[in-house]
Amino acid sequence: MTDVESAFVDAFQTHRRYLGSVAYRLMGSVTDAEDVLQEAWLRWQSVDRAGVQDPRAFLTTVVTRLCYDQLGSARARREAYYGEWLPEPVVAAEDSPAELAELGESVSLAMLAVMEQLTPAERAAFVLHDVFAVGFDEIGATLERTPEAARQLASRARRRVREGSRRRTEVDVTEHRQAVTAFAAAAANGDIQALLAVLDPDVIWHSDGGGVVRAGVRSIAGADKVSRLVAGLIRRADVEFPGGVFEFALVNDEPGLVFRTASGEVAGVLAFAVAEGRIAEAYVVVNPEKLTRVA
Repeated sequence: MTDVESAFVDAFQTHRRYLGSVAYRLMGSVTDAEDVLQEAWLRWQSVDRAGVQDPRAFLTTVVTRLCYDQLGSARARREAYYGEWLPEPVVAAEDSPAELAELGESVSLAMLAVMEQLTPAERAAFVLHDVFAVGFDEIGATLERTPEAARQLASRARRRVREGSRRRTEVDVTEHRQAVTAFAAAAANGDIQALLAVLDPDVIWHSDGGGVVRAGVRSIAGADKVSRLVAGLIRRADVEFPGGVFEFALVNDEPGLVFRTASGEVAGVLAFAVAEGRIAEAYVVVNPEKLTRVA
C-alpha cells in the first residue's frame, strides 16, 4: 500500500467514531449503524480520491445518504413490529463513561424514541444541524434540497421534538440517579407505595420485547397502573430468573439499570426520563436481539 493509499484508509478510521455517532442517531440502532459504516467503507475504497477535498464532509454525506435511503423501509418495519419499537440501548459501566466516546455527545433513549416521530428528511436535518452543527448548505446538498428547505426541515423537527419531550425536564445527573436508585429499591422489594412515591402521577411505561420476550404491546400510563405492573414483573422475574439483580449503569450516558440473571446474562435494560425528581417515563428493552452488545 502506498503512502497516499494508507492516508486515505487512515482518514476513514480517523472519522469512524464520529460517523458511527451520526449513523446511530439517524437509525436508532447500533446494528443498523454498523451496517451503514460497512457500506460507507466499501464506497470510500472505490471513490475517486482526487475529487475528495474534505474527507469528513464527504463521509458525512455518504453516511447520511445511506441512512436516509434506509429510514423509509426501517420505519415501515417498525410500524409492523410486534408491540412497541424502542431504540437499541448503548450501555456502559457507571465508572467508565469513556466507553461511550464512540457515540460522541450523549443522546438519551428517550430522545431517540421521540425522534422516531420525524420524517427521514426531518431527522437528518435535525441530527446534522442541531447535534453536529453541520451547515444548511451542506445539509441541503446531502438531502438534495435548498439550504432554506433544509433550514425549515430542521426547524419543523426541532418543534416536533420539543413537543414530544414536553414532559421531560433537564435534571442533573445526581437528581437523575437518585430517582433511578429509589425506583430500583422500590422495584426490588415490590413495594407499591414506594413506587408510587418515585413515579410521576402521569408516568408512561414503554417496553420492547419484539414478540420474542413477553412485554406490553402498548405503553402503560399512570402511576397506579405502572406501580402494579412493576410489582408483578418483579414477582415474575423472581420465578423466571431466581437470583437476578439490578445493576446501575449508564444507558446512553444517563443513569439507568441493567437486569442480569444469576448466571450474568442480560435480560433487560431500563432507561428513564426524570422530571422534578420523579420517573416521568421508563423505557424497558427486553428484546434479546437488542441486548447482544450489552457487556
